[in-house]
Amino acid sequence: MLKSLKNIQSAFALSKFYLIGISLVAIVVSFYSIRKSYEYAEEQRQKIYVLDEGKSLLLALAQDINICKPAEAKAHVKWFHELFFTLVPDASAIEDNIQQALFLADNSVLEFYKTRKENGYYQKIIGAGIINEIKIDSIHIDMEHYPYQAETYAITSVMRTSSVTFYHLHTHCQLINCPRSDNNPHGFIMENWEIDKMEEINSVAR
Repeated sequence: MLKSLKNIQSAFALSKFYLIGISLVAIVVSFYSIRKSYEYAEEQRQKIYVLDEGKSLLLALAQDINICKPAEAKAHVKWFHELFFTLVPDASAIEDNIQQALFLADNSVLEFYKTRKENGYYQKIIGAGIINEIKIDSIHIDMEHYPYQAETYAITSVMRTSSVTFYHLHTHCQLINCPRSDNNPHGFIMENWEIDKMEEINSVAR
């Protein structure tokens, strides 16, 4: 009889221990869930929502976009110039670079390319084994006014078998926004691109 009573008391104590443990776990989980809910709500208050023609709500991370846009604009302009002015004596490599560059700009670049091609510029590079390279010095973009005005300063080199000639290059264009794509990841198009100056600096023997 006493043994049975002790077993009942032990079982009751064990049940009480389990109940207290489960209750403590439930309390901790509840407090954690409440805290996370408040943190999530605070994050949502930091974001901006805009109404899209009265049909749906779109999340607008305006601050992040404004911070990244100047850097992306410079990357777009730099990438174009590197593609367009980096040329090796290989017809397929030249074509690949030019075609990729044309995705980043309007017909002003296409017309410049056509004129060069008609004048045999690219055939001379292939025939003479010339290597063209470019080093960007600086890119200045006015992001205060749209379309954005962009100026690029760079040094280009023309490497022949006997010499290397260096040129100072200055170009300008306008940048407009466009949808992003695989071929245009920065979301800009260069308009009215022109070379303002391409002036020889010096030439050194190899």
